[in-house]
Amino acid sequence: MNKFMQGQLLVLWICCFSCSSSAQEAILSKGVSINWEKSEHGFGNLYSGQKVNHTFRFVKSGSEPLIITNVEVTCGCTVPKGWPRNLIMPGRKGELDVFFDSTGKLGKQNKVVTVISNAVAGNSQVTFTATVLETKPNQH
Repeated sequence: MNKFMQGQLLVLWICCFSCSSSAQEAILSKGVSINWEKSEHGFGNLYSGQKVNHTFRFVKSGSEPLIITNVEVTCGCTVPKGWPRNLIMPGRKGELDVFFDSTGKLGKQNKVVTVISNAVAGNSQVTFTATVLETKPNQH
């Protein structure tokens, strides 16, 4: 292949790449996305039996309304208690309340909460960690 043909192929490749990334940006701006204020939370040390909760906050971006259809957890010890059930309009904020019951757990805990929605990027996840200790020491 001569240098002239190589140059033409390079220009063609660059055009295709820049068009596809522009198309992806257009789709994302018209679609829906969840932007978490903070997608991870650490509860630190807990004693077995303690119940704690955390509120994850987000801003919805994109031109279409966000619809959260479900929130899934990996364990019965984690319960998503509250999330928006109505349409979330562009630029609006929302919250996801997550409760964790450390009963029967010991050691390092890493929990994942998956938000099922119409977001362009697919399912969104938040996580939390805790270290569960056996029993609370007696206080004298």
